[in-house]
Amino acid sequence: MTHQGRCFCGAVEIEVTGSPAAMGYCHCSSCRSWSAGPVNAFSLWAPEAVRVTAGAEHLATFSKTPFSERQYCAKCGGHLMTRHPTIGLVDVYAATIPTLAFTPGVHVNYAETVLPMRDGLPKLKDFPAEFGGSGEVIAE
Repeated sequence: MTHQGRCFCGAVEIEVTGSPAAMGYCHCSSCRSWSAGPVNAFSLWAPEAVRVTAGAEHLATFSKTPFSERQYCAKCGGHLMTRHPTIGLVDVYAATIPTLAFTPGVHVNYAETVLPMRDGLPKLKDFPAEFGGSGEVIAE
C-alpha cells in the first residue's frame, strides 16, 4: 500500500509505502507547540518507507533536541514529518497522509496532556521503554 501526502501549499510531496510501525497520539508540550494543537496524531514509519517525491528543495528542518528533526515546507510552513534518528523511525503526521486509515493504538507523554481523551487506549506516562521511556501506563 502506498499513500501520498503534501504540505499545506503542495510544493513538497511525500510518499509512504507499506504499513506504519505504530500510530497514536502524542501529548508532549513540544508536539503541542509545533502542531499548534492540543494533541498530535502520529504515524511512525521505517525511514526507507518514507520518500520525498517532489519539492525536496523546499524541505526545511528544525531540531530543538537531538531526538527530533522536524521537517516542514519552507514556502508555506506546512508541517510534514519528524525524523527520530535515535529510535530509527520517521513520524509522518497523520493529517499529512489523508488516505491512511488512521488507527491509533496508544497515547504517549500522557502525563503532559491538556486534552484528556477517554478512548480506552493505553496512556503512557512518557514513551515506551524500548524508546527510552519508563513504559509506565497511567489511568485515563
